[in-house]
Amino acid sequence: MSPASGSPAAPDAGSRNSSASLRRALGILLQLADDTEDPRGASLSDLAGVLDMNKSTLLRLLAPLCETRLVEQDSDTGRYRLGWRTAQLGQTYLERLDLRTAAHDVLHGLMTATGETIHLVIADLPEVVYVDKADTPQPVRMHARIGSRQPAYCTGVGKAMLAHADEATVRSVIDRGLPRRTPNTLTTGPALLADLAVIRDRGYAVDEIENEAEIRCVAAAVFDHTGTAGCALSVSGPATRITTARVPELGRLVGEAAAEISRRLGARL
Repeated sequence: MSPASGSPAAPDAGSRNSSASLRRALGILLQLADDTEDPRGASLSDLAGVLDMNKSTLLRLLAPLCETRLVEQDSDTGRYRLGWRTAQLGQTYLERLDLRTAAHDVLHGLMTATGETIHLVIADLPEVVYVDKADTPQPVRMHARIGSRQPAYCTGVGKAMLAHADEATVRSVIDRGLPRRTPNTLTTGPALLADLAVIRDRGYAVDEIENEAEIRCVAAAVFDHTGTAGCALSVSGPATRITTARVPELGRLVGEAAAEISRRLGARL
């Protein structure tokens, strides 16, 4: 009996086989990208064991990957590694990448999950610059205009980035002065350095009403393909809603969102 009119045709065996082959070929590329144990690459036996494929199948899938220079084989050792074409693809991706476009849906997802305003900032030390946000629908919220600036040393986003900056960068921020903005502001170098150490260990930063009265923020750094923390993401709101009891859960959520943006920027996490 022929299929009913308008019903999608079932994939034939050839298309299913092609799809499976494509997935396995992509698996080879991902394995070569993830394998950092030997800079010379992986042997055929290594790949066969990790990917659970027989060698003849592997050789068949490797052939077009090598032809297109996505994979290359060392003529002396016979080992396989990523080819120069993958670098070209990666560079093209990065050149066309826009931070706000890459992050915007993540900001809105985090706003929905937390019910609070989400900010995306970039570093222009000793300050941070707000480049995007997702506003909470709640009537009481933190107001930060896109393009506005705040000090790095007393904001959650700023401290999240400083926690992963080099010593000279952090010292330059401290040397410019840490004026008090609220009773909770950390105004000495040792106090700030101790807080940055906690942030690195914990994975997220907290602006404990240090920059603006009655506003608490929880933030995490966003990393790019070079491993640099040049931007950060925060959940911000009145301290009456962002209570100390909520901080650990918000830290987890903002950390997961920052990690997703980092992956889109090419970071290896």
